[in-house]
Amino acid sequence: MYLVSCVSKKRARPACAKNLYDSELFKKARLYAEKSGHSWCILSAKYGLVEPSRVIAPYDVTLSSMPVDQRKRWARRVFAQLIRRFPNLNKVVFLAGAKYREYLVQHMHLRNILVSVPMEGLRLGEQLRWLEGRLHSASGG
Repeated sequence: MYLVSCVSKKRARPACAKNLYDSELFKKARLYAEKSGHSWCILSAKYGLVEPSRVIAPYDVTLSSMPVDQRKRWARRVFAQLIRRFPNLNKVVFLAGAKYREYLVQHMHLRNILVSVPMEGLRLGEQLRWLEGRLHSASGG
């Protein structure tokens, strides 16, 4: 299971979640998750866990501006959504920033779910290069 975080840049009208977010980082992370062959979902600050095909409206909510107690509530809600949707979940790959992982990971560890954060510690440009490198090698280029 791959979890890709939402981004602030969005299209102006409701769309399938996989098409709503409009940044290079999101597009590359989405493609990387899709090419993995595993299930993937979006971590939305407003909607929680979002299936890529779900139509949602644009919004202006970010975890960065939420107080700690709201981020903890968000993480509990997302974890509950995740376990309901994927009851046999045993591994999660985060393509998401620290604010999206900070309280969610501890719930996963309590359920013995293996957590991977392949781009942890990388700045934006480094994340883009990391994704580009994996996408390029996956396409045989």
